[in-house]
Amino acid sequence: MKHYKLFVAGILLLGLFFSGYQCASTEITSAKLYIQQKNWDKALEVLQKDIDKNPNSDEGYYLLGFVHGEKGNYNEMINAYNKSLNISKKFEKEISDSRKYFWANTFNRGVSFFQRGNNTSDTDSMMIYYDTSINEFKSAIIIEPDSADTYKNLAFVHLSKGDNDSAIPQLVKLIELEKAVEGYRFLGEIYYVKGMNFRSQEKDSEATANFEKALEILKEGNKLYPDDQEMSLALSNSLINLGKTEEAVGLFKKAVENNPEDKYNRYNYGVVLLTVDEYEEAEQQFLKALELDPEYNNAIFNLGVTYLRWGSFINKKAEDEGKITTEYLTKYEKALPYLEKAVQMEGVDANIWETLGRVYSVLGMQDDAANAFNKADELRK
Repeated sequence: MKHYKLFVAGILLLGLFFSGYQCASTEITSAKLYIQQKNWDKALEVLQKDIDKNPNSDEGYYLLGFVHGEKGNYNEMINAYNKSLNISKKFEKEISDSRKYFWANTFNRGVSFFQRGNNTSDTDSMMIYYDTSINEFKSAIIIEPDSADTYKNLAFVHLSKGDNDSAIPQLVKLIELEKAVEGYRFLGEIYYVKGMNFRSQEKDSEATANFEKALEILKEGNKLYPDDQEMSLALSNSLINLGKTEEAVGLFKKAVENNPEDKYNRYNYGVVLLTVDEYEEAEQQFLKALELDPEYNNAIFNLGVTYLRWGSFINKKAEDEGKITTEYLTKYEKALPYLEKAVQMEGVDANIWETLGRVYSVLGMQDDAANAFNKADELRK
């Protein structure tokens, strides 16, 4: 499961400042007393009387908005604040501070419930926490509709919940507000995954439409954030799934030429080359990535896969030509140390153990093969 790190807002300490305006009505005076006592219902009652008597009561609407905020009625709060500001700008600073205060409170409650969801193993409780977090972030958006961080966090909660479609409008808004890297990356990945799901269902037209959407988003994002590895990889996968392999190869070849000492460029170029069966060139790119970072896990595993697929290619070609060769075993032997290292990585899955088991089997290491296949079975259980 992918984990998303949410931003936490700083808390603004808000003290409701009551200036002693000389012409305050009896209702306003009473409301201030009720507010100090946190008797919100009585405060609302007298404030409603005040604005009924004086529709131009800027202070009445300001206080009414504050009380609605304390009661969690954020639409009513914003409506009252706007009415106060339409009458005069006398309470503009107080209203601005108040909105920031209520936004920070709802925002941080959203973060808190999200974290509780992440920290529970009970699925039902997790979903309840996530739903509560979503409601808090939606309230924060009502209060401050132009806060990019709120849309980002709300999108992350939807993604963690597995509701990718609900994250889409939040990510679109995030891109609109600040062209954030997370917006492009996750929105592109969502459409790419949708494309893969449709393809698995043999719904080719729907798959193509989603790959095209992913490509449009990821290309724009890649121009702004060319060093973002996840975005680059999703971009290459989208190109490949649309049959635009030459474009993918050219794109990442250029990236390597522009920045040859970037391990991510080398890795991404290697992945594309491996996809088009250019084994020798893919090997060179992964080896270079590992020269730049010997502990680069993705490059370690994919170099092992490169040798494995290269060996399989050599063997099949020999069979098709009616020849007998042991050359392919050399590639399997080269794959072995990289795959053995890959199964020691954090988060290793059953498929990696099974791949290692296949290599052991071909090399005649039957005890090791049995152990690897058993590991794969254990992980699947």
